[in-house]
Amino acid sequence: MTPAEILAAHGPRESMEYDVVVVGGGPAGLATAIRLKQLDADLSVVVLEKGSEPGAHILIGAVMDPRALTELLPDWKERGAPLHQPVTHDEVLFLDEKGARATPQWLIPGCLHNEGNYVISLGAVTKWLGEQAEALGVEIFPGFTAAEVLYDELGHVRGVATGNLGIGKDGQPHEGFQLGMELLGKYTVFAEGARGHLGKQLIEKFGLDKGRDPQSYALGVKELWEIPADKARPGLVVHTAGWPMDEHTYGGGFLYHLEGNKVTLGFVTGLDYQNPWISPFEEMQRWKTHPAIRAHLEGGKRIGYGARAITAGGLLSLPRLVFPGGALVGCDAGTLNAARIKGSHAAIKTGMLAAEALVPALKAGRAHDELKAYPEAFEKSWLFEELNATRNFKQWFKKGNTIGTLMTGIEQWFLPKLGIKSPPWTIHRTTPDHARLHAASQVPKIAYPKPDGKLTFDRLSSVFISNTNHEENQPAHLTLKDAAVPVAINLERYAGPESRYCPAGVYEYVQKDGAEQLVINAQNCVHCKTCDIKDPTQNIVWVTPEGGGGPNYAGM
Repeated sequence: MTPAEILAAHGPRESMEYDVVVVGGGPAGLATAIRLKQLDADLSVVVLEKGSEPGAHILIGAVMDPRALTELLPDWKERGAPLHQPVTHDEVLFLDEKGARATPQWLIPGCLHNEGNYVISLGAVTKWLGEQAEALGVEIFPGFTAAEVLYDELGHVRGVATGNLGIGKDGQPHEGFQLGMELLGKYTVFAEGARGHLGKQLIEKFGLDKGRDPQSYALGVKELWEIPADKARPGLVVHTAGWPMDEHTYGGGFLYHLEGNKVTLGFVTGLDYQNPWISPFEEMQRWKTHPAIRAHLEGGKRIGYGARAITAGGLLSLPRLVFPGGALVGCDAGTLNAARIKGSHAAIKTGMLAAEALVPALKAGRAHDELKAYPEAFEKSWLFEELNATRNFKQWFKKGNTIGTLMTGIEQWFLPKLGIKSPPWTIHRTTPDHARLHAASQVPKIAYPKPDGKLTFDRLSSVFISNTNHEENQPAHLTLKDAAVPVAINLERYAGPESRYCPAGVYEYVQKDGAEQLVINAQNCVHCKTCDIKDPTQNIVWVTPEGGGGPNYAGM
């Protein structure tokens, strides 16, 4: 049965009405909710979170600029926010296959200086923000997915519908069936993170990206390690460029020392890469074997794993933030600052700005219109100034890593020395990430080393420690517009890139009845959204699974 048939047979759906519905319980969504209740305690606010609890699906984020958090909750230290480890030292390393060149401290550009920032678990911070929101009277519904945007007769957003429960693989309701419900708001705020399922639909429906550069993404593959006490350097922040990436592939590593003898580390690969043989997961494993990285980990134990796509296009790729009935905040809009490798402060700030536009509108009796005050306030904010200063970052790297590194140095180090905060030129991109792949026959094949099980690992053992689980008897949430395309185009022309770009081993090509076919292991999915972004034919569409499914990132 189709969703429409299920609704016709079992509907109508129950509905609940709120002043504001927030989709997504990450930093942006929770900041929106907290600020709303700070400004007007009588507002009814609900937050939907598809993870089992706020923070369960939160991953990338380990060094936090507390500026926005301090604006939102000035007494966060007294409230026990889990920002315990200040950054003590920055290292920026340029790697070749065997060696490393450290950038002198005086040459490190401002965007990579972290004085006053904290090495954190963003999952723990998000969980804490959820507690602050609930204490103010915000209703949080964990384990509930927002599966559908609801529109009124004028085409304005009026809320969302949650996903149905108890639908089997065959599309039929079974004994555990529960029809989704409608959550209706005078305004609806979308805070789903990068490549939000509904945010993507809204951008298309309302043409929010008209006149903007196409959004650009990267995939961050991340691990958490426990290391011997004598190797621990709490507060050390290491960033690397160069190896194992080639000249034409954007990417870099990060390694941060937390408190408690823990190290969080990962590798970011730009999803605009051209060689279909690249596997971001394998690049991360290979990067760990470099002597400069291995030295931090030897004798330690890997205790966590995850992966998530991040927005990297910056200000020039930012869609219009509002539409009739709602707004985009945080990475659903794409406010992460790729040059700083930080997005949580931007997420919190956009949530606050949206809330500060919402409250006067609600007090004036408005509903379902455009919150023009939100983008107007954003353009006057310190966040806009910050994103404007780094607006060319990803664009320069499209021209190769040498030019990208040189121009980042000029724009983020040299010009500020002259008192020029924002570069006097703007560089644009026109090609989306999925259109960048070359044919497999045109580029060299990459042979990755086998994992040793001590320092390097395979994907399946990695997914196991991400605590990923989905109710098995449900329709696959990784859908194909055309089932023939994977074999006919992706395999034939690009050698099946989905079997390599997925960091969870979801996609594999197998022989069956003498022919190749694509198998989708949806159970393994860590909700990174890479397939939705990088599929060269845009044939794969990620939709929401049952609520509560996916990873559960403890301590990440």
